[in-house]
Amino acid sequence: MDVAICLFSSDLRVHDQPVLRAALRAAARVVPLFVVDTGIARAGFAVPNRAAFLAGALADLDAQLRERGGRLVLRTGDVVAETCRVAAEAGAGEVHLAAGVSGYAQRRERRLAEALAGAGRALVVHDAVITAVPPGAVLPAGPGRDHFAVFTPYFRRWRAEQLRAVLPAPRAVPVPEGVRSGAVPSAAELCPGGRPSPALPEGGERAGRRRFASWQRSGLAAYEERHDDLAGDATSRLSPYLHFGCLSPVELVHKASGRAGAGPESFVRQLAWRDFHHQVLAARPDAAAADYRSRGDRWRRADAEVAAWKAGRTGFPVVDAAMRQLRHEGWMHNRARMVVAGFLTKTLYVDWRVGARHFLDLLVDGDVANNQLNWQWMAGTGTDTRPNRVLNPLVQAARFDPEGEYVRRWVPELAGLDGPSVHRPWRLSGPERAALDYPEPLVDLADAALRFRRARGQE
Repeated sequence: MDVAICLFSSDLRVHDQPVLRAALRAAARVVPLFVVDTGIARAGFAVPNRAAFLAGALADLDAQLRERGGRLVLRTGDVVAETCRVAAEAGAGEVHLAAGVSGYAQRRERRLAEALAGAGRALVVHDAVITAVPPGAVLPAGPGRDHFAVFTPYFRRWRAEQLRAVLPAPRAVPVPEGVRSGAVPSAAELCPGGRPSPALPEGGERAGRRRFASWQRSGLAAYEERHDDLAGDATSRLSPYLHFGCLSPVELVHKASGRAGAGPESFVRQLAWRDFHHQVLAARPDAAAADYRSRGDRWRRADAEVAAWKAGRTGFPVVDAAMRQLRHEGWMHNRARMVVAGFLTKTLYVDWRVGARHFLDLLVDGDVANNQLNWQWMAGTGTDTRPNRVLNPLVQAARFDPEGEYVRRWVPELAGLDGPSVHRPWRLSGPERAALDYPEPLVDLADAALRFRRARGQE
């Protein structure tokens, strides 16, 4: 075969890139193609923070391909139509693509396969590109069971899987002449009128590899003991690079597994959680918007309370700190995500979809599988085996920000309060409390807990 297409999606890298390597094996020349999907914009998922990161990732991918004698071909429009158009222009016999898991990705994949087949071309779909273990590769025993609904047995099977080998980056990427391409888009072009958060991470594979190399040296060993420390900020912060495929989960598992100790094992477990949610969504695409397990909730509509939660003005300092971090960085510590999600769904008793949408509006790593299913886990409508658990924000603050450093970092109104007292500013004396530009708590936690128990039929 003379020409094949490598259609990039959520795999914007050249190292450990099975799609690119397969296209290079299949043909003498390859078109490395990325289509800016206008369907994503129409669905409301083209948001400023991810647009900014994507722009950086595409620029970096183009630069790395040019170092290998190639270039990134960019088009804008419907992915199926544009891919077929490029295939016709280049005379490509095959299109290679990483398998997706969302309902949108699965429908797009089917449409593309049908359109290519109608023109005498083939779509070749590759597993273990976006996840370490492909969805459906490990299944529970029993007829008709198409995914694991509980993480622990999934993890045992996942850990026993033999991962594919890590692939080196290609030395050369020969691209056929004459295939037209748009310029690498800016963030403003990808999301007109949008304003990204001020402290976003740098997009692209090279930035991701630098971050992992640094964290592997300085943070991986202590990950198990420090990953819940809000003030310590000791997590890897690799989630944006995994979401856009700038880093390979297979490569990360191999590298972490090569290190002894509880830290690397705990990190690998988090990568397995990511795969777990992908295999749930692949089997149940409707879980992106519908309860995985309905609890008969009649969620409250509480517009003023939701607005306060989004603004970081709930009166609960650890919740407000997390929401302000999200707005400033487009990212939030994982423990903080659990705290704020539990607060919205079980303390305020507001529909998890409200929170999930807000996260997708701001998160650089806004991934449908992980975002929606983690929200469902916290709301008790997902795969959690204890669906009625409630995370008390004051207890969480005492455990994971005991000296209040995380709160003081993100809530400057409270920066003058010492130690743990920052978590309960309402206990200050009258004059001291009046001097703070900080709201009273939105709710009484005891009353909210009672309301939730009654709503779930526990009382």
